[in-house]
Amino acid sequence: MENKKTFYIVAAILGASLIIAVLIFSLIWKSTKNADQTITVTGSAKKAIVSDLGIQRGTLQASSTDRKTAYQIVQDQLPSVISFLQSKGFTKEHIEVFGINGYPVFEVNASGMQTAKILYYVYSQRFEVKANDIQKIKELSVSLSSLVEKGLDISTDMPEYLYTKIDDLKIAIQAEAAKNAMERAGKIAESTGRNLGPLRNARMGVIQITPRNSNMVSDYGTNDVSSIEKEITAVVSASFEIN
Repeated sequence: MENKKTFYIVAAILGASLIIAVLIFSLIWKSTKNADQTITVTGSAKKAIVSDLGIQRGTLQASSTDRKTAYQIVQDQLPSVISFLQSKGFTKEHIEVFGINGYPVFEVNASGMQTAKILYYVYSQRFEVKANDIQKIKELSVSLSSLVEKGLDISTDMPEYLYTKIDDLKIAIQAEAAKNAMERAGKIAESTGRNLGPLRNARMGVIQITPRNSNMVSDYGTNDVSSIEKEITAVVSASFEIN
């Protein structure tokens, strides 16, 4: 009788242990299964910005069969340019002048081969105007070429418009894109009756700085300098656990 009682006790203990083991296994399996379930979404953020620095570049040039003459012509043109820039409201702090460079142009024979004979010399000098007054730079880009009428051999580049606080803005706009990704993931999880868990991983996309209302993008990022009014766009791809 005692042996039978002992048998029942052992069987009960084994049965209880088996039930507990099954429960523990089920909880672990469920937890592991939920942990393996993720949702990946893409968040984005966009902000309008206005350029706060303008740059206008230009080049003076001259050519002559005499090296010294070509050099002197370029040198003599610079005071007229400086005077013109000052008349437009730009001071010496806004103007940077670079050194004069020159090179010979050689004769090319009938066979298309370059010979040792020098036909003439070309000399040039670059200058650059920077200012925070964007409107003045824009007006300068239109009027600068009028110096040709005064006998100057001048060529001008397209003006560049920059936003100088872009590094700080990049951090803020990426944070907004990450927040947008979390909000999107939360809505998707909620619509399926699930709860959004912790962030698994996130990948920042390239920053796009484009003209206002433009749809131009690049895999390597875009940094527009041709427009005064721009938009900065950030994209973040994020994965979250769902349970």
